[in-house]
Amino acid sequence: MQSTLQSPEPSVKFCVKSFLEGFRPPPDETIDEWADKNRVLSSKSSGEPGKWRTSRVPYTREICQELSTQSHADAVVWQKGTQVAATEVGINFILSTIDRSPGPIMALYPTIDMGKKYSRVRLQPAIDACKSLLTKIKDNRSRDSGNTILQKDFPGGTLIIAGANSAAGLRSMPMRFGHFDEIDNYPDNVDGEGDPLYLAEKRATNFSRKKLFYTSSPTIKNLSRIGKKFRESDQRYYYVPCPHCKKPQLIKWENIKYENDNPETAHLQCIHCNAKIEEYHKTWMLEHGQWIKHNPKSRIPGFHLSVLYSPLGWYSWKQAVREHLESIGDPLLRQVWVNTVLGEEWDDDIRSTVDTHVLQARCEKYNAPVPKGVVFLTAGGDVQDDRIEISLYGWGAKYEHWLIDHAVFFGPPDHEEVWEEVDNYLSQRWTHETGVSMGIAWTCIDSQGHNTDYVYEFCRKRFRRKIFAIKGMPGAGKAVVHSIRKNKKNKLYLILIGTHQAKDYLYSQLKISSPGPGYIHFPAGVSAQFFEQLTAEKKKYKREGGKQISFYELPSGRRNETLDCYVYALGALKMSKVDLNGLAAKGIVFKADYSRPVNLHNTAK
Repeated sequence: MQSTLQSPEPSVKFCVKSFLEGFRPPPDETIDEWADKNRVLSSKSSGEPGKWRTSRVPYTREICQELSTQSHADAVVWQKGTQVAATEVGINFILSTIDRSPGPIMALYPTIDMGKKYSRVRLQPAIDACKSLLTKIKDNRSRDSGNTILQKDFPGGTLIIAGANSAAGLRSMPMRFGHFDEIDNYPDNVDGEGDPLYLAEKRATNFSRKKLFYTSSPTIKNLSRIGKKFRESDQRYYYVPCPHCKKPQLIKWENIKYENDNPETAHLQCIHCNAKIEEYHKTWMLEHGQWIKHNPKSRIPGFHLSVLYSPLGWYSWKQAVREHLESIGDPLLRQVWVNTVLGEEWDDDIRSTVDTHVLQARCEKYNAPVPKGVVFLTAGGDVQDDRIEISLYGWGAKYEHWLIDHAVFFGPPDHEEVWEEVDNYLSQRWTHETGVSMGIAWTCIDSQGHNTDYVYEFCRKRFRRKIFAIKGMPGAGKAVVHSIRKNKKNKLYLILIGTHQAKDYLYSQLKISSPGPGYIHFPAGVSAQFFEQLTAEKKKYKREGGKQISFYELPSGRRNETLDCYVYALGALKMSKVDLNGLAAKGIVFKADYSRPVNLHNTAK
């Protein structure tokens, strides 16, 4: 009987060929040279299809050279902003390795789904457009090609595309070459087996000439994986010459200047000759730039690059200014901007940079109860068992704000006379520096605790004056105004306030040391106790579900009433949806005359 099994000879020949390919010495060309010769950018995945040109992104040349086999470095680190060609450099690394020095490769992404998308949208089109790989990686449409979404076989090795959220994919094979992308978005613990990055790195232990490429935008300071690896590296920064005086410098955010909040006027000011450098100069500057080590004792090549270096047509300085202005007043947007535009870690630990003595020392004497820059007043009330405390804040353009007053009303909240005092306080008028009489526009009063019914009753009767009962909602990711619920039983609206984000906002604004956007002013005479309470809570982190979760903790014995009052006053501002910049630009001071019904979903008028 004739056997139906195929002859093993073809597979044996393939294995021998693959084995011999692994011993073939790599050519002398570096990865950037290989890419200039072989890479073609597909219209499916690139805004600039056509032949790859390293000269378009000259800062990538040295990174590619350190990734090349000619470099003795085992690891290369790139801490970056977005839109600087990091993904394409990773593809150059992988494809040139397949073509010139084959071996087992892993491309690791935060999730399997992200890995699949990368494979379909970026990697496969790059393979299809690369002539030198046509005979090495079979058409993925052919049967049993060894070319799937998550695995690409080639003579001398295999490319595995894995997700950091699956331990099985990290155990699948040894690895000589690895591209670990967006490592700050990897989970802390995968399937109960530990750090996925560590698990992946263990796959390369047995290779003496391994090459691991780490890329990511950073996240939170001291928690960022890429930040830690960059600090351990030789810390290279890209210096470019001024087109006027020719002296080298970094393109840093503090040297990006603009006029009257107009992004169209964005330019770079030379730190040496103070000349105005327009963005069209950037192409020449990048071409003549050079990487300089800030930590030359380290043997690990590490690179830092912000989006401010992005080539013309990709990301502009005026776009950076526009997003900077949009992020003022929103700590979550601000963190994204710092991480993805500047490529820097976000420092959200207020107690590491500001203490109560510094805050108290900057108290100032106001020329009137309400200073000139204020256009809108909000109040936040905290209810305790023996008192009610209220902080009054005035808000101006670009979220610059002023503490106007802090009042304490002693007595149990179940006593009517205490609420009468609170009502009188919230009803009074405040004199603006221009002479205008202002009222409190919006007020939030905490309804949690043992006095909920009294808070509900007080707020229900004062709905037209925009005095609302609120409930704090802890936990990261909740907006300051998390939701608005109609409490049918008590016939009132209950506002749920995301306290975590509100505290993030406060602590980020307290770091601002000069009057202007986001700065918080305090009047003369504010007590040390006020500031102790304002900064009482400490932001901490814990692992939950394999992720790093942040939360605020009040140390034992500390009080935080003024902190809570600020949170609720900020919640009142966010509820109002008032256009602070618009009011300030028109010179309008909001007087707070509430003779008409309230619509919670409209901007305050």
